[in-house]
Amino acid sequence: MITKQNLADGFATFREPWSPRVAGDINDMQIKLAKLEGAFVWHSHAAEDELFLVVSGRLRMEFRDQEAQVLEPGEFIIVPHGTEHRP
Repeated sequence: MITKQNLADGFATFREPWSPRVAGDINDMQIKLAKLEGAFVWHSHAAEDELFLVVSGRLRMEFRDQEAQVLEPGEFIIVPHGTEHRP
């Protein structure tokens, strides 16, 4: 059965920062919801690109090799695999 999803309902199911929850699967990818607080560790992904879409609040994405970018609600960024970053 095809069912619609609601972001607010999905985010309401957890409180912990940095604990992504799978909201859905599409082809060989997953849609994850996460609450972020403070800085994460520097890291990169060998094979996976990452999409960060800001629903509320503000996200500062830092990169080792370029200027940081600040995302506001409704904005997103795609971090290509192999790019060292820190949300």
